[in-house]
Amino acid sequence: MNELSRDWRDEIDDVDAALIDGYQSGFPIQERPFRAVGRDLGIEEDEAVERVRRLREAGVLRRFGPVLNPPAIGSSTLAALRVPEERFERVAEVVNGYRQVNHNYRRDHAWNMWFVVTAGSLAERERIVGGIEDRTGLEALDLPMHTEFYIDLEFPVVNGDRFARESVETTDAAATQVGEEAAGDLSAFEAGLLLAIQEGLELSATPYRTLAAELGVPVGDVTAAIEGLLARGCIKRVGCVVNHVVTGFTANCMVVWDVPDDRLEEWGERAGGLPYVTLCYHRPRRPDQGWPYNLFTMIHGRDREAVGEKIDELAADYLPVAHDRLHSTETLKQTGARYEELVGD
Repeated sequence: MNELSRDWRDEIDDVDAALIDGYQSGFPIQERPFRAVGRDLGIEEDEAVERVRRLREAGVLRRFGPVLNPPAIGSSTLAALRVPEERFERVAEVVNGYRQVNHNYRRDHAWNMWFVVTAGSLAERERIVGGIEDRTGLEALDLPMHTEFYIDLEFPVVNGDRFARESVETTDAAATQVGEEAAGDLSAFEAGLLLAIQEGLELSATPYRTLAAELGVPVGDVTAAIEGLLARGCIKRVGCVVNHVVTGFTANCMVVWDVPDDRLEEWGERAGGLPYVTLCYHRPRRPDQGWPYNLFTMIHGRDREAVGEKIDELAADYLPVAHDRLHSTETLKQTGARYEELVGD
């Protein structure tokens, strides 16, 4: 299964489908997690491992393991550049060359390059954004998250949905304030553990045993720490991370809204509670750079027309204010969050 057919779903069976849609989160945090998953799916442990490996090699899964929550761990920001077309490829190389840049997309807007910088500290994050400005000669639009209303890229993909969660009626949204440098109150062991798992877990029957051996601690210490980090929000989920582009969700649009400040929390929670809104958060306005928007929403879909219809619904029924639509037209880089360090001396 090294190459996908025109419809990737032709290459999978019911067990693969159950893995893809059923284990994006909730993967057992125990010494032999695939044994429990195999038992649930009616297959042997080794086959469960091999199926995840095969799906990853095919590109349906990007990786296996924890999804870290950057705002709860260190310091993260969304930034954008206005890049002349003749320089776009070279500037993308510069931006993507930073390990701490984990997402980078071309969007159809004057601000046409959008990337996320995730670092172990605010100072390091600012150094990276400043370095990108210095090396490219372009001013960055720097937009750290202030309030999270809803962020969840876990949704079923083995279906014919035109947009994410088309068949879901509601989701839960609540305002959570985000600090510039949360640091997560990490112990030295927790910081080292997060650094060790930031690129995912080993695909084997005993990934936590391998991790424990690398860290020189009992496997129970590793699983207990991961459970604790999950409970505190430093880890969002543990499971199979789906490649939404490969599974057809390519009509993705970031919509930015100019919401009155006194309605921001109310309307942010209202929009974030809509099932088709996969991301919803508050970032600062930058009026000196011509950026009046303070609420960001994201809608993932397979069908650009269907995504547009949901945006129209948002604007008519939930967010009746000026807005702008930034469609993603090219994925320039997409990895999990990366940190060089998480704690100081």
